[in-house]
Amino acid sequence: MRVLHVITGLGIGGAEQQLRLLLRHLPVGGEVVTLTNPGAVAAGIVADGTKVTHLGMTGNRDVGALPRLARIVRQGRYDLVHTHLYRACVYGRTAARLAGVRRVIATEHSLGETQIEGRPLSAATRALYLASERLGTSTVAVSPSVARRLADWGVPPQRIRVVPNGIETGRFAFDPRARRLTRGVLGIPEDAYVIGGVGRLTPGKRFDRLVRAVAAVPEARLLLVGEGEHRAELLRVARECGAGGRTLLFGACEDPPTGGPMGGPLGPTMPELLAAMDVFVSTSPDETFGLAAVEALAAGLPVLYVACPAIEDLPPEAAPGARRIGASEPELVSALRGVRDARPGRLPPPEAARRYDIAHSARQLMSLYDHAVHGDPSPAK
Repeated sequence: MRVLHVITGLGIGGAEQQLRLLLRHLPVGGEVVTLTNPGAVAAGIVADGTKVTHLGMTGNRDVGALPRLARIVRQGRYDLVHTHLYRACVYGRTAARLAGVRRVIATEHSLGETQIEGRPLSAATRALYLASERLGTSTVAVSPSVARRLADWGVPPQRIRVVPNGIETGRFAFDPRARRLTRGVLGIPEDAYVIGGVGRLTPGKRFDRLVRAVAAVPEARLLLVGEGEHRAELLRVARECGAGGRTLLFGACEDPPTGGPMGGPLGPTMPELLAAMDVFVSTSPDETFGLAAVEALAAGLPVLYVACPAIEDLPPEAAPGARRIGASEPELVSALRGVRDARPGRLPPPEAARRYDIAHSARQLMSLYDHAVHGDPSPAK
């Protein structure tokens, strides 16, 4: 079976790195087309052995990209097209139909309660999405929460399948040596109380609240992993509230690193950065999955979150180290002080971390591929 994956861009981000992980575990041949931005994740996919083609799309209304994409689909003689992210879903489904490929699966990674890929939901966005959705075979939701949002948006429930995001669970097992070495590289004392967060540095992630909360816990240090347009603003907030010297913005972290499974050439890997933390916090009020929180659970960290479908869609016993908190700064400060005082240490990886192993997600997706191409029985749950 030959599968063409079409994605909006391949800079460092959750959906982009999820595609790379899936390609490492899916037992099918294929290639990738990125509409824009062939960034670090594209280099990683190529290093893993999969061809990436940059379509060179100049914007959302670059309709000239449509015949170029259709030509790639037609010439590649693909059995199935799999699209990822909003723009790629709209253009990819249409191009596949123009090329005569009627088996199209689309994964919805980024439909929140009020936004999609960081942009406010609108009637026009919804209408275009639903018009192109009819051209596909089925739509994959990365969580039951996203499946409910898709149905509420107007996607027929019988066309929706849930295949959760996944992680390479074993890579995140806590390593005391990695903790010492990573703290040394970052200049963090071994006995410091380190509060961590991971994600794009955008206003919607509400990391400014986390910065202010850390400022109210004088002995705490903040380690944020990610990059984005809000970086300068977060540093300004940290300086103004007296936490400038205790706030470290590490930058983006490609995971897995192109240089190898651990010890990448650009510095600490994500498992090593999580090993350096004492508690993980997600302040975003609108998430579609919460992959970084699952990685933190696999690393044995206590997790505080405002919204995280990956955890909320499971029974409480599946993630006993996770706790939902309010979005206000006083509630956040209280929760951080509570973890500091309890000093729970490293926790055993919970059932949630094992349930979201990428190998399991790949098997579910492969069953969906077989069903679309060969008419085999319905995908495994």
